[in-house]
Amino acid sequence: MTLAPGRTCNVIVPVGALGAGVRAPDVARGIALGAHAIACDAGSTDSGPAYLATGKSKYSRDAVKTDLAILMRAQADAGIPLLIGSCGTSGCDMALDWMHDIAVEIARENGLSPSIALLYSEQKASLLEERAAAGAIMPLEPVGEILPGVFAACDHIVALMGPEPYIEALRGGADIVLGGRTTDTAVIAAVPLMMGAGAGAAWHAGKTSECGGLCTVRSRDGGVIVRVGADHFDVEPLAMSNACTTTTVSAHMLYENSDPFRLTEPGGVLDVGTARYDALDNRIVRVSGSVFESAPYTMKLEGASGGPFQTIMLVGIQDRGVLAEIPRFLTQMEEFFRSRLQATIGPRLGDYDVSLRAYGWNGVTGDAVEAAAPAPREIGLMFVATAATQQLATQIAKTCNPAFFHMPLNLDQELPSYAFPFSPAEIERGQVYEFRLNHVVRVNDPLELVRIRYPATEEVSHAEAE
Repeated sequence: MTLAPGRTCNVIVPVGALGAGVRAPDVARGIALGAHAIACDAGSTDSGPAYLATGKSKYSRDAVKTDLAILMRAQADAGIPLLIGSCGTSGCDMALDWMHDIAVEIARENGLSPSIALLYSEQKASLLEERAAAGAIMPLEPVGEILPGVFAACDHIVALMGPEPYIEALRGGADIVLGGRTTDTAVIAAVPLMMGAGAGAAWHAGKTSECGGLCTVRSRDGGVIVRVGADHFDVEPLAMSNACTTTTVSAHMLYENSDPFRLTEPGGVLDVGTARYDALDNRIVRVSGSVFESAPYTMKLEGASGGPFQTIMLVGIQDRGVLAEIPRFLTQMEEFFRSRLQATIGPRLGDYDVSLRAYGWNGVTGDAVEAAAPAPREIGLMFVATAATQQLATQIAKTCNPAFFHMPLNLDQELPSYAFPFSPAEIERGQVYEFRLNHVVRVNDPLELVRIRYPATEEVSHAEAE
């Protein structure tokens, strides 16, 4: 299927992440402009491994429900498909079920009865072990060889889908497709590809609009609509107060991408090295000349698991003597902590860590500060204890508490009291998490690792992703 000459497939991308704030007037304007579909992303690994390891959503249920309700009502009124990728932040099965429960609740409250398809992309460790043994799983940099037991050690593993499962679900009669982990671009490119748009144009439109208004002059001022044709696409902000420029549109290839001209996706590589960016007016940009090069089909694997536990403490310090010699002060404090912990807890410490992060000095980077740097006005000093159990992490913090709050710069001075904002001082963070997989798996069929389900509108999963 190929789009007729001069025809386009028009997709509303209302927001960069479901739960970040959809504006109903913008969606209504997109529909008035002739939208054929609404599509957006709902997940990411940007905020770390915790959301995949736990299956919980980064965004609140209320925020997600508010956004999804706007989109579901618009879908019903316009009769166009709604596609949501990477549901519940991580896109694992329980996160997808959580999103589905919200959709069922919205449908019931608004008298809607859409046909909903669910695309599951969570993977079993045993299956991936078989694929790895067959040489079908390859690491991505900087990860090295596949370590024994790495799949079983993950709490959840997802494979990033391309557009094909969404197309299959739409052809199966779905009005709304809620997807597990998906590449940000694929969920937007799906309907244009299904309608016969050019692959280069569809994938580049998906990349450009993946974060909604981030490709516009006012990145927080609503989403965009992309009109995808056979050899080009146009991108226009949904808000009349906003605009796209050739710079804001072309620059988005740099976003979360190491190569500004090439982007690897399931089934190929988007090459924009010969792309042309033209302003059609003061708000709309046309992009042409993008190419999608087919390649063996692979799906990226993401896996995460829980690790040790942490307890933190905070103080604010304005002592001028300390601020003039922060490196010496911190080194002295860390040495005292280690000595005190060995003397009190001893071998029970096991594999533990204590760190100090001086915000206002080098708390963000941890890098050494040049000797000539002026003393800050104040620092916020954070103590972090990491240990095998929460109880042990807290005991470490409690043991270090007196020195953390009262250590002088010079040990023969009177004891100071630094400003602590909380009582009790010890704040239990709970378990910390880590990514364990950064690999791709080779598949023969884009659907072979995806499970598609068409539940009844009133069916709920009773998932807990918060």
